[in-house]
Amino acid sequence: MKSVSSKFAKFTLGIALALCGSQAWAGMYQHGTVVRMRMVDCLPAHHGFVAMMSGGAAGPITSDVCPEYTLVSDKVVFVIVGKSSDQLIPLADVVDFRFNRNELAMRLDDARHESKFNIKEMILRSDWEMIQKHIMDQMANPSRDTNVALQTRE
Repeated sequence: MKSVSSKFAKFTLGIALALCGSQAWAGMYQHGTVVRMRMVDCLPAHHGFVAMMSGGAAGPITSDVCPEYTLVSDKVVFVIVGKSSDQLIPLADVVDFRFNRNELAMRLDDARHESKFNIKEMILRSDWEMIQKHIMDQMANPSRDTNVALQTRE
């Protein structure tokens, strides 16, 4: 009997450690920098990234505006939208964030609670940097075709 209960205790302890380990891994924070902010229409409630990508029916359209942020992490760039107009984050702030279901949970300035944001877009950082470089090149050296089109309009 003793060997059966010790085996059961070891099995139970192993499962408990595995669950605790997976909980800690799921809750680990990543670091990112906020590089852009603008005000946009708020996303309907409970319609985050997954609902938008699945083509789900949109809820009622509101006239409220919410902050939209571009968050750059090591490998991925996120465009996230606050759930209300008062979810403000200073630019160039390094923030800790993690995924929480279909949202991005962010801890600001060692706050006790997390702020939750809807994920609007995600792109690999390497692709985002290439797009940003292309935009900067276009701004520095506008093509002659654009100038010709502007001259013909006049």
